[in-house]
Amino acid sequence: MRISRTLKTTLALGATSGLMLLGLGSASAHVSATPTETAAGAYTLVTFATGHGCDGSPTTSMTITLPKELNDATPTVNPNWTISKATEKLDTPLTLPNGSKVSERTASITYTAKTPLPDHQRDTFTLSLQLPDVAAGTTLHFPTLQKCETGQTDWKEIPAAGADHDSVDAPAPSLTITAAVAGDAHGAHGADATSETAETSDGGTTWPAWLGLCAGLAGLVLGGLAFLRTSRKA
Repeated sequence: MRISRTLKTTLALGATSGLMLLGLGSASAHVSATPTETAAGAYTLVTFATGHGCDGSPTTSMTITLPKELNDATPTVNPNWTISKATEKLDTPLTLPNGSKVSERTASITYTAKTPLPDHQRDTFTLSLQLPDVAAGTTLHFPTLQKCETGQTDWKEIPAAGADHDSVDAPAPSLTITAAVAGDAHGAHGADATSETAETSDGGTTWPAWLGLCAGLAGLVLGGLAFLRTSRKA
């Protein structure tokens, strides 16, 4: 009886573990995008990861296409890959928040392997960018072309609205924008600097400076008197 229960428990655990491994294998088969921040307008690092080649063939390059909502991104150096950018002209120049205008945007960024990445090895590619100031719930897709020594996989399919990421064979890496956060890190630093400037210009903060000046003048006068007394005695 005990042996039977033990056997059943072992089989159940084995089946559960097998299903979990299958799930992990399916999930890790895609090229994923993991952002550090998702708030609208925030600065973020988006890391793209690939865990396999093309049907066993080593990966030779990864081309990440930026969504139309982005004008540029800064690629993080990966010592195993060379990096290049492809740009495109804009039909209508855009005016940035700082007032400057741009007539072209970065369309894609390509990482080319110095030595092909073996099929069973994983690597990551990180882009630094500012998320667009769009409505919360907006999904940004980054179609990614993975080229291998033999064959390629174009990760560009977009699931239907409400459908799971795994509902398509080669889903495009994506991230979903969340609500903007009032006073992000850059704004907070600016506010602190403004506050410090205001404090050094009000009466309370400048009194120490006046006291220091008066003390210095008093010391100068006392020093002069002492010098005169010394001179008279001589």
